[in-house]
Amino acid sequence: MPTLQEQFDDAMFEFSTGNADGAIVRLTAILAQDPAHFDAQLALGGAYYAKGDYAAAIAEGHKAEKLKPHDQLVHTNLSRAYMKAGDKKTAEYHGLQSRIASWRGNMAPPTAVPPADTELEIAKPKTAPDAPPVKFPDMPWKKKTQ
Repeated sequence: MPTLQEQFDDAMFEFSTGNADGAIVRLTAILAQDPAHFDAQLALGGAYYAKGDYAAAIAEGHKAEKLKPHDQLVHTNLSRAYMKAGDKKTAEYHGLQSRIASWRGNMAPPTAVPPADTELEIAKPKTAPDAPPVKFPDMPWKKKTQ
C-alpha cells in the first residue's frame, strides 16, 4: 500500500493535469486515513476552488485554518474563495491575515556572519575618485546664455 506522501503526490499529479475531480477523490481518501494531514486539507480546498465550487472551498479552507490558524496559504486561499463567492469584506479580512502571517515568519533579529567563517567574501565598496573631472561634457539641450 502506498504511503500517505505517495498518495498525496498522486493527488497533486491529478490536480496538475487538470483533473480536479480525481484530485478531490484522492485527497478525500488521504483525509479519511489522516484527518490532520494539513497539506491534503489545504489542497482539497484548492481543488474545490479550481472546480468552481467556492462554498466547498471555503468549508475546506476553514478546516485547514483549524489545523494551522496562522498559515499564510490558508488565508490566501480563503481570501480567493471568498472573493469569488462575492464576500469582499471577508476576503479582505483573510487577505490581511495572510499578510500578517507572512510578517510573523522569523521574528528573531538577523545574526551577523563573522567574515572569517564565510567562504565568499562580501564585496568591498569602491573608493571614491580623488578629484572630480576637470571639465564636464557639453549639454547641447541647454541654451547658452551670454
